[in-house]
Amino acid sequence: MLNDPVLVNDWHAVAEVDDLKKKNPLPVRLLGEDLVLWELNGRIHAWQDLCVHRGTKLSMGKIQSDCLICPYHGWHYDESGQCVHIPAHPEQKPPAKAKANTYKIQIKYGLIWVTQGNPPHDIPTFPEWEDESYRNLPSGPYHFNAAAPRVIENFLDVAHFPFVHEGSLGDPSRPEIADYEAEILDAGVVSEGIEFFQPNPDGTGVGAVVTYTYRVFRPLVAYFVKTKGPSFAAMYAVCPIDELHSKGWVLMSMNYGFDQPAEEIISFQDRVTGEDIPVVESQRPELLPLDLQEELHLKSDRTAIAYRKWLNQLGVTFGTA
Repeated sequence: MLNDPVLVNDWHAVAEVDDLKKKNPLPVRLLGEDLVLWELNGRIHAWQDLCVHRGTKLSMGKIQSDCLICPYHGWHYDESGQCVHIPAHPEQKPPAKAKANTYKIQIKYGLIWVTQGNPPHDIPTFPEWEDESYRNLPSGPYHFNAAAPRVIENFLDVAHFPFVHEGSLGDPSRPEIADYEAEILDAGVVSEGIEFFQPNPDGTGVGAVVTYTYRVFRPLVAYFVKTKGPSFAAMYAVCPIDELHSKGWVLMSMNYGFDQPAEEIISFQDRVTGEDIPVVESQRPELLPLDLQEELHLKSDRTAIAYRKWLNQLGVTFGTA
């Protein structure tokens, strides 16, 4: 596990709840540490993926007799993480220290969130997702061979739309971005009144100037919402697998287009993120520079500048330089 107290004491989406229907137990990775997720009678557990006997991955084992069983020597771990049976010595009571390292979890927005520490805050609230007048559509996970802060900063960057997402999110003949302000607040970063032209902002095929608000709730959870016309909002939860590998889910919420098949909307998001991936993976340095003297910045970069300043103020070291 990487030594970053800010991210260790935060909530991170690591998998979808439905993933456990396909594979149980399920291996995942967070902040450079292998974890195992497993479900028994509707209860989901997150542990270090390690048998304390000889270091075998518990995710290679099986669930039986209300226990997670190590594949190497058959040690039985109950739901508390305690080893309760050692087959080679059935008469011996396992010692108290024969216990898996367990982590807290929460289920929210169809995702399994894990913390390796003790967060002083809850998982961010996605307001539109909890509004019954909106339609909710999850997409992802999207895998990046890139540092998680780089992935979030790309999500916050609107100036790349005309060039990376030409014809869908932007038009290279109209790349201008109106001036706006970005603030660092107690609750994170907020940028309001970001205006730019999009060729097809609401699926009608008619171009228009769109106004967005962007927020960064946590170092690796960001959000935007269209504030004029039909409302489209998205929250991006990025899992820091290790320093140079990430995966993220884009949770979409919209109050229009209820007749449009969900597959079409998700496919569009798949295409957009697929266009982002090679660009983000190409960025150098690979770690996000927090020293603002390291790269050039423009007025249109104000959200990214505020994000970097905020990460620096928080003391985030993972994925940054």
